[in-house]
Amino acid sequence: MENLSDRLNRLSPSATLAMSQKSSELKAQGVDVINLSVGEPDFNTPDHIKEAAKKAVDENFSRYSPVPGYPELKNAIVAKLKNENGLDYSASQILCSNGAKQSVCNTIMALVNAGDEVIIPAPYWVSYPQMVKLAEGEPVFIEATIEQDFKITPEQLEAAITPKTRAIILCSPSNPTGSVYSKAELEALKNVLLKHERVIVIADEIYEHINYIGKHASMAEFDDIKNRVVIINGVSKAYAMTGWRIGFIAAPEWIVKGCNKLQGQYTSGPCSVSQKAAEAAYTGSQQCVEDMRKAFERRKNLIVKLAKEIPGLEVNDPQGAFYLFPKCSAYFGKKDGERVINNSTDFAMYLLEVGHVATVGGDAFGSPECFRMSYATSDENIVEAMKRIKDTLARLK
Repeated sequence: MENLSDRLNRLSPSATLAMSQKSSELKAQGVDVINLSVGEPDFNTPDHIKEAAKKAVDENFSRYSPVPGYPELKNAIVAKLKNENGLDYSASQILCSNGAKQSVCNTIMALVNAGDEVIIPAPYWVSYPQMVKLAEGEPVFIEATIEQDFKITPEQLEAAITPKTRAIILCSPSNPTGSVYSKAELEALKNVLLKHERVIVIADEIYEHINYIGKHASMAEFDDIKNRVVIINGVSKAYAMTGWRIGFIAAPEWIVKGCNKLQGQYTSGPCSVSQKAAEAAYTGSQQCVEDMRKAFERRKNLIVKLAKEIPGLEVNDPQGAFYLFPKCSAYFGKKDGERVINNSTDFAMYLLEVGHVATVGGDAFGSPECFRMSYATSDENIVEAMKRIKDTLARLK
């Protein structure tokens, strides 16, 4: 009997990983696919970070680390939060995990009981609702449209909170939209949350450094709510270290202790060598971060300009991350021969199979009228991909 658990059957597979796999299969068949589906920097990890990892191997950092991470890494994160964000945390308020993805899941599993509600602004990163379901919680979605730059309002937040609300997940800069909440916007949301003491803020700040409007703002900057904020961050996006798998939470000690207890039972501490590499990332020169940010900003300007030249797409100007999330619903109902575009999944599949450009339909992100493109690729790839998309969509009548 091939019966998987009910827990697993409630989950959906990751649409972004599925699209990436589909494009890889076409590439393996010799098709020239440009992949704009995957959410990772195309840069290599900076050399000084790789050197620190090599040194760690030579110095035999090959044994189990403490569950929450090496003290040196936690101290480096404390210093980063102080120097870059003006936030005071102690090492006991930091827990390092196998990527920020595990950090988010740890937090949800540690806080959410069966039937608890977790507010998730839509568009959302594909894994948030699935993690809430895994914890037997109920995802509650607030729709933020392209007209409001994909950001929720205080009024929307107030209307969504019930006595069952346990947490809200805020991702800024956002995957999939690239939208960034300003300090004033966060403060307005914070003022709503102050009235509801049971609600924890899970602040996913993994794209913090890929920001085109100057300074990053964090919900933890507000002293009157800091004791209810869990910051999620890591080295994947800022330092081009996706495969190294190091994320962290900075949170009230009781939450850190809970996550430590959980992590101690199912993964223990993250990779020892990766931790030494991450320590070098946080303590070394930050010029590499700025160089990559500038490249992403140049690419953003390029893809926005080219996307706006494609008839039928509605495009906003994202302020961070490396995604564009255009509205494509003007094409729904159009045909290419027998083939009909009914929704954004059809739209993305059409672009892949006919235009040989991999994107991800907005259905997976809770915004079925949009689709996501990652511009974490070369300028040449962006120009060619947008040409292919324009030519492919011109075939739809």
